[in-house]
Amino acid sequence: MYRKITEFLEEWKESKHRKPLILQGARQVGKTYSILEFGRTHYENTVYFNFETDPKLNATFEENISPSYLIPILSHIAGQTIVREKTLIVFDEVQLCERALTSLKYFCEEGPEYHIIVAGSLPGVAVNRDKFSFPVGKVDIKTLYPMDMEEFMIALGENALVKEIRKCFQNDTPMPAALHSRAMELYRQYNAVGGMPECVKQFAETGDYVLIRHIQDTILTSYLNDMSKYNNLNEIKKTRLVYDNITVQLSKKNTRFQYKLIKKGGRASEFENAIEWLCLSGIVSQVFKVEQIKKPLENYRDIDAFKIYVSDLGLLAAKKDLTADDILYMSEELNDFKGGLAENYVNVQLTVNGYRTYYWESGRAAEIDFIIQREGRLIPIEVKSADNTRAKSLKVYMDTYKPDYAIKLSAKNFGYEDGKKTVPLYAAFCI
Repeated sequence: MYRKITEFLEEWKESKHRKPLILQGARQVGKTYSILEFGRTHYENTVYFNFETDPKLNATFEENISPSYLIPILSHIAGQTIVREKTLIVFDEVQLCERALTSLKYFCEEGPEYHIIVAGSLPGVAVNRDKFSFPVGKVDIKTLYPMDMEEFMIALGENALVKEIRKCFQNDTPMPAALHSRAMELYRQYNAVGGMPECVKQFAETGDYVLIRHIQDTILTSYLNDMSKYNNLNEIKKTRLVYDNITVQLSKKNTRFQYKLIKKGGRASEFENAIEWLCLSGIVSQVFKVEQIKKPLENYRDIDAFKIYVSDLGLLAAKKDLTADDILYMSEELNDFKGGLAENYVNVQLTVNGYRTYYWESGRAAEIDFIIQREGRLIPIEVKSADNTRAKSLKVYMDTYKPDYAIKLSAKNFGYEDGKKTVPLYAAFCI
C-alpha cells in the first residue's frame, strides 16, 4: 500500500547531510513494513535485526559499538555482506537495546557512508533511557502516523477521486454531487476503519467490519500491554484510567480535558505523567489552548488548558465499542459524540501533515477548534460534523484578529465566501 513516508525516505537516502534515521511511532502504524519495502526497492540488499525476536543481539553491542567493530559481526549474523551506500541496515524494536541506540552516534561520526534506519515504539525510545545517553544531534528523527484519509482512499483504488478533491480544494470549486457523495461515504468508512495499515488492507480486500474490529481490539490490547511493559508500576493504573476516559471527554460539548472526569477530585499532579506517557507513545496527542494569536503560537499556549485526541479513528471507535453502522449512518445516539469525533479526525489529518495544532477561546463566548500556521499565516479552522456551518465563533475570531482567511470543515461542498474557505471533511488532508 502507498505510504507518504516513502517520499521522505527517498529524500533522506539522497541527502548529503544524511544521518542515521530513527523512525518512531505507535505500534502497528507500519514502521517495519515501510522500511523493509523501501529497502527492497531502493537498495541492493537489506539486513534486518530485531531486538525483540532475537534477544541475543544485545550481546553484540555490549563491548564495542563502533562501526568498524559492528559491521563485520552484523554481516556474519545476517549472512549478507554490508556494503557502504548499497546496503540498508535496519534495527527494529531498538528500545530493547539502549546500546544499539547509542551506537547511532558513532555511525554518524565514524561511518556516515552506512545507511541505517532504526524503528522503535516511542515509550522505549523516548522514556526508557536508564543507562545510556540519547544520540542528540547525531540522528534524523521522523514520526510515522496511521494512514491518513488520502492514503486510505488510494488503498481503496480511488486515485482519480483524490486528484479531483485536490483540484477542487485548490480552486475552491464544488465537486460534482455524485463524487461529493462518494467521498463523504469514504469519510464515514475511514472513521470506522481508521488508518492502521492492517485494518485498511483487510478492508480493501474483504470489506468485513467484524474482522477489522477484531484487529482493532488486538491492537488496543497490545497498547495496554505496552503500558505495563514500559511504564512505572505506580503509573500503569493511572495511564489506563486516562486512556479509557478519552472517549468520555470527547463526548462532552466542551471537549477540553477535565481531570475530574477521570475520577472525582482528580488533579493534574496525579495524572500528568500518565498523559505525558500516552503522548510520547504516539497513542494520543495534546492540543493546547493559545491565549494570544501571535507567532510563535507555542509561546502563548496555556499549559493548563488542553484537549486530548487519539491517533487513530478506528481505535477510537473500537474503544467506545461503536459498531460500523453507528458511524456509517451517524446514529442519533451518537449526537453527543459527533462533534468530538469530527474534531479528532481533523486533528489526525493535520498532525500527519506536520502541523502543530492549537485551539482558541474567548471566555465562554467563542471557541475555534484549531489554529495552525499555514504558509506563514495563522489560520483558524472551524469543524462541524454535519452541513450546518453557521459559525458564530468564527465570526467573533475574524472580527477580532482579521486573518487572511479562515477554513470551515463540514459536510458541505467546496466553496469560498467572505474570507471563509469551505472544505468538506473528507478533504482535510489537503490543508
